[in-house]
Amino acid sequence: MPAFVLHRRAYSNHSLLVELFTPDQGRFPAIARGIMKRKRQGSGVLQSFLPVLVRCSGRGEVRNLNEFESAGNTVVALQGRALYCGFYLNELLIRLLPRDDPHQQLFQVYGETLNALVDSGDIELVLRRFEVRFLEALGFGLILDRDTEMGEPLKANQLYDYPVEHGPVATPDGFILGSTLLALGGDFSLDSQGLRQARTLTRRVLAHYLGGRPLKSRELFRSR
Repeated sequence: MPAFVLHRRAYSNHSLLVELFTPDQGRFPAIARGIMKRKRQGSGVLQSFLPVLVRCSGRGEVRNLNEFESAGNTVVALQGRALYCGFYLNELLIRLLPRDDPHQQLFQVYGETLNALVDSGDIELVLRRFEVRFLEALGFGLILDRDTEMGEPLKANQLYDYPVEHGPVATPDGFILGSTLLALGGDFSLDSQGLRQARTLTRRVLAHYLGGRPLKSRELFRSR
């Protein structure tokens, strides 16, 4: 089955414990036993951001990774800022995506986002698009079409606040324009101001669901 490695670490005697993300079985840990001792050439395949094909066995919480190979010639070479953004995506998935919860569409979105981080000249836009679609996949989708207090369609030039789990509320002290919210629910046509407002929104919402615990990937990025 197709998979991405979200995280890996040494485990026991020359083994690797990997966190896999698959479309049909969701996210789960698996052990590649003895892989480092045998110095298998294929062990380099088990890297973050590389699409792989895996075969696992076992019914427990931690499965056995029996076979794996590259899923093709596609190599996502993230470097510099894009690399830290990739770590950010992986940490979001590990922190918020429940284990053993299939997400076929999110798996596709994740792969598309990795490629976009390589090819796009606007990483901020790529991240905002992923965050919005990620929240939707988790069942925490943003309300991006109406004022939840008045029940009216959003007005492009109106400022809104966004109480988490409530939605947009018109207020002169708001931090995000209706045009920005509408763009997030549409074609993502955001200028620099809109991107800043969108980042404020997604950070507030994600922080809520993360329970206020900071993301290590974000701290790492700031320290560089």
